[in-house]
Amino acid sequence: MGRHPNDVPVSTWPNSPEVGAYPADVVREQRRLDRATDLVLIFPVYWWSMPALLKGWIDRGFVNGWAFEVSPTSGLRPRLQALTTHLLPIAGADSGAYERHGYEKALRAQIEHGIVDYCGSRRGATEFIYESEQES
Repeated sequence: MGRHPNDVPVSTWPNSPEVGAYPADVVREQRRLDRATDLVLIFPVYWWSMPALLKGWIDRGFVNGWAFEVSPTSGLRPRLQALTTHLLPIAGADSGAYERHGYEKALRAQIEHGIVDYCGSRRGATEFIYESEQES
């Protein structure tokens, strides 16, 4: 299987964040977000989460030193307060299935709290599109 750019762990980057530099593609994405007021993530729900490609984009870009700072002395300091993040998960199942199994609650906890809140971004709208695989 071929190697995907998101398969490269942060610690093996030639100019790893530990020494204050990020790969050029990551810096470009961070600068785009630095200029933005809103981030809208539209994604199909895969295995009750976001697709790996989107998660990899977040994992590579939303790093310590840019999206947040964590240190033994100051603890967690979120840094994306100027950004509002909106989520539009596109689900194949109906809303009843999400309610019965707690999928929406789990996804909201994982993404809204685990990523958006952690980085200090404001929570914008989150709207699930259900039954996306059904004919209209």
